[in-house]
Amino acid sequence: MNEDNARFCLLAGLILLYLLCGAAIFSALEHPFELRARRLWKQQLDNFTQRYRVNLGALHTLLRQYEEANGAGIRVDVLRPRWDFSGAFYFVGTVVSTIGFGMTTPATIAGKIFLIFYGLIGCAATILFFNLFLERIITMLAYIMRWCHERRLRCAGVGVVSSREESSGEEDSLEGWKPSVYYVMLILGVASVVIACSASTLYSPMENWSYVDSLYFCFVAFSTIGFGDLVSSQRQQYESQEAYRLGNCIFILMGVCCIYSLFNVISIIIKQTLTWIVGKLPISSHCPAGRHRYMDGSVETVCDSETDAGAVADGVYVGRRLSGEMISVNEFMVSNKVSLALLQKQLSETAHQGPRQSYSHQNGFSGGVGALAIMNNRLQETSVDRLHK
Repeated sequence: MNEDNARFCLLAGLILLYLLCGAAIFSALEHPFELRARRLWKQQLDNFTQRYRVNLGALHTLLRQYEEANGAGIRVDVLRPRWDFSGAFYFVGTVVSTIGFGMTTPATIAGKIFLIFYGLIGCAATILFFNLFLERIITMLAYIMRWCHERRLRCAGVGVVSSREESSGEEDSLEGWKPSVYYVMLILGVASVVIACSASTLYSPMENWSYVDSLYFCFVAFSTIGFGDLVSSQRQQYESQEAYRLGNCIFILMGVCCIYSLFNVISIIIKQTLTWIVGKLPISSHCPAGRHRYMDGSVETVCDSETDAGAVADGVYVGRRLSGEMISVNEFMVSNKVSLALLQKQLSETAHQGPRQSYSHQNGFSGGVGALAIMNNRLQETSVDRLHK
């Protein structure tokens, strides 16, 4: 079993264990409350039928009809209309952001069919927006962290020059510098907490929620979990209603972007932890007659016994048989230990008109596709750009 497969299996096992532990804890916390609520409801139902001499079957029929009306947006309390323009705009916002509170859902067949196509395009575009936001926030953080690092060097008496010919003097101090993923996680975590606390200060008096309920809503909404048990801006009237609805939208947008970025940073740390754990495990994934090449900070193993000749192109060892016969993609990947992530990176570099120079060994962010690749590229580019300015 190679390192990637071992890391995948370990992650799957840890996630399963995490789910089992979470289920046990939530069951212990919430199940007694559910049983008490069930007993209380049964008691209230019996008292009501006895006091008003109502047939229990007829009452159950009425309650089921109310559940159907509740799904269409009808509530006992007076709430704002669900499907006027402002209500529909709030709904599509929860759709494309993948929050999906569930307090409003399409009831017509046409609405359900339209939602499938609308959500397909809208969710994809919003994920792209989140990735672009992540790219810019990581760029900004990398520049700020490097500026702070250069300032500390100046205060320590180490000169920072702009010319590449003169840069040999500070090569040890700046060339080896890398923005730490832990600092990025700390900054994004603090920003997320500040946004959540500020939003909770607004939600608590406006929605008549406790501060803990407000913080709970912020996490559920910002993380796009969207249970729907607490939903903001649903009452018919508020003090300073337009300002509150605008502030609500801004807080949700900022919170979702920050939490999305934070999740990606945490996933990098989890990946690094898994790599460290796998490195401690006795896994024999190396060929007996292999040689190692460093690619983006990782070690690539090539078995000499599997290829008779080869060439190094763009940091990838490409093998071919001396007979000249073509080999399959699967055979090529097995013989050269080329990962899918590396092939995807090469395709991405080709789409951007040429490969970019790799500096993964400098920034501590190695590997990853999608949002993780965005973080890698931006940290690499900003570190290099600032170094040569």
